[in-house]
Amino acid sequence: MTPANSTSDSSVLPAVGFALTGFAIFSLHDALVKSVQVVPVFQIVFFVVLASFVPFTLFVGVSRQERSLRPNMPVLVALRCLFTAGSLFSAFYAFGNLPMAEVYSLLFSAPVLITLLAIPVLGERVKFVRGLAIVLGLIGVIVVLRPGQSSFSMGHAAALFAAFCIASSSVVTRLIGAREHSLTLILYPMLTNVVLSGAALFFVYEPMPSKALLLCCAAGALSVIAQTCVIQAYRSAEAQFVAPMQYSQMIWAVIFGTLWFNETLDRWVIAGSSIIVLSGLMFIWRELVASVKQPVLRTRNLRMMSGPQVTPSEADKDENP
Repeated sequence: MTPANSTSDSSVLPAVGFALTGFAIFSLHDALVKSVQVVPVFQIVFFVVLASFVPFTLFVGVSRQERSLRPNMPVLVALRCLFTAGSLFSAFYAFGNLPMAEVYSLLFSAPVLITLLAIPVLGERVKFVRGLAIVLGLIGVIVVLRPGQSSFSMGHAAALFAAFCIASSSVVTRLIGAREHSLTLILYPMLTNVVLSGAALFFVYEPMPSKALLLCCAAGALSVIAQTCVIQAYRSAEAQFVAPMQYSQMIWAVIFGTLWFNETLDRWVIAGSSIIVLSGLMFIWRELVASVKQPVLRTRNLRMMSGPQVTPSEADKDENP
């Protein structure tokens, strides 16, 4: 008899397929965002998130479940919203100023930061393997940045700040995920992004070409589609099979960067990215061996509107007796 908490072979392959599809669509979303460089980043965020409300509203409308969207822990939900907004603004800026592969390599350092933040916030201990993974991740970031050999730009700072916000959002979600409904964790960050970017438009708005507007709308729709694919993947199989698939985005970054944006491959970025990916896989392996639930495995694409919560929370289960 198959254990209740195990995943059957028949569900693993579809879950991996959903994950690879979702992360590929996310990469296309990032490429579309990168291609819209004729307007300020606040304007891009506003229209991308605003466009994502259309499929999100349709999903909520066709759902027959009654739910309360009032946060149970409003202070932490608000804090998570700010971190989510910070990660989105920073990541969008980084994509506009750095090669895609370089941005991904720095964003993939988030598991290192998650583990470091989990020590004081969640009271977790770091043993040898996780400590080694942290060191490798930091070495990978240093290799990518090449201090002393290349200039440190605002794009690099934005990517690192986005990784920090992602890690912070993940740790906060670990604290509140079981008490908040999934739709609450999706809706409020979206509203926060729209309000903050909309307020900024009063100061930075520039006339927007119709092509740029269409690209933003397409990116917003793709973000919801990709999110749905990844959520379905996590619901169909255990995180151990889904989480590593996010690193497939590096392949898409190379493809889109080379063919779409004429970006050249930097051997230092390739080397540093490989070290960072190895670090991330070590975190995943350690969590599986230890059989403990760490926030790293709940980290998926880092600009998803709903943050790292992908499995039904206790609040969701209460509404589905």
